Amino acid sequence: MVPLLLVLLLVLILFGAGFMIEALWWVALAALVLWLLGFLTRSRAGGSRWYRW
Repeated sequence: MVPLLLVLLLVLILFGAGFMIEALWWVALAALVLWLLGFLTRSRAGGSRWYRW
C-alpha cells in the first residue's frame, strides 16, 4: 500500500510541476508582449517610456 501511495504522490507532484511550468510560459509570454508594446510605444512617442526599467 505504501509504494502505491508513493507513486500516486509522485504523479501528483509531477502533474503540479507540469501545470506550473505551463503557467510560467504564459506569464513569460505576457511579459514579452508588454515589453514589445512598450518598445513600440516608445519608438512612436519620440523617446518617452511608459515603464521605468
